[in-house]
Amino acid sequence: MDGKITIPPPFFHRFGKFNEFCRMKNKLIEVIIASQNPVKIEAVRAGFEQMFPAQSFDFEGVKVASGVSEQPMTNEETLQGAINRANHAQKEKPDADFWVGVEGGIEKFKGEGETFAWIYVLSGSLSGKAKTGSFFLPKKVFDLVESGMELGHADDVVFGQSNSKQKNGAVGLLTGDVMTRKSLYMPAVILALIPFKNRAFY
Repeated sequence: MDGKITIPPPFFHRFGKFNEFCRMKNKLIEVIIASQNPVKIEAVRAGFEQMFPAQSFDFEGVKVASGVSEQPMTNEETLQGAINRANHAQKEKPDADFWVGVEGGIEKFKGEGETFAWIYVLSGSLSGKAKTGSFFLPKKVFDLVESGMELGHADDVVFGQSNSKQKNGAVGLLTGDVMTRKSLYMPAVILALIPFKNRAFY
């Protein structure tokens, strides 16, 4: 024995490159959220900080196009909107470390409107995605959406609110703030970050 410690290859396969991990821990990580909606920004912030509590982050929201309908009306279109937003944010701020797209959408299911959001996270060649929980909209709200109105505006009309999509959203209005848009989105942010916490497996 020459006194040197040899770490077998499986260690690196399982835990990733140690030097890269050290650099990440000592660096202020810049996260770009593809929205200037304060609810989305705070949900992303909370998700990142819970998933990586030892890391220091800087969060910034930027206004970018979704590349889909103002109100996505299918699961696939909603996910595509989140992906497009993250990609556009990367082009807007190419020197950042992470880019996050958050897109809310609706899917018609047996005549009712099921609403949810997709979270898409991009960093280098790695990406992660997750879907929030879903719930069904009141008929009056869904009827307005089907007539062409964006969900946030429909909520304002039915519930007599103003700019609710940048506050508690439909879920907050319907649950009496037991759950808000932030608390609905945050678990999906955490789930979308799984590949980045387990890089060796993705």
